[in-house]
Amino acid sequence: MTTPPTHAEYLAALPEPQRASLEALRAEILAAVPAAEEGWSYGAPAFLLRGKPIAGFAACARHLSYYPMSGRVVEAHAAELRGCSTSRGTLRFTPEVPLPPGLVRSLLAARIAETGARGRR
Repeated sequence: MTTPPTHAEYLAALPEPQRASLEALRAEILAAVPAAEEGWSYGAPAFLLRGKPIAGFAACARHLSYYPMSGRVVEAHAAELRGCSTSRGTLRFTPEVPLPPGLVRSLLAARIAETGARGRR
């Protein structure tokens, strides 16, 4: 399978309501981090800031995924993520129960801080 060249093309190929839910997530990410560039990481649509991945998303057969690009970010937000289906680097959600915008912003802020700290080492 060839990776679509743009996020818009990836989203356009999805059925509703997955498309609408991920379009809303994409808009939230871009509103929170206007300087983010759209790209790809691990075969999924991703957002990069200063060349470093800060978030990603994907549609799966039975759920949608948000990738905070860091297991440490997931661990640091364990209390906020209680009740959410997670693994080390993935948050799973559905179009019917999307991720709250405040949580997305908090995850992005933590990842940006993490990548900034790594860049100074």
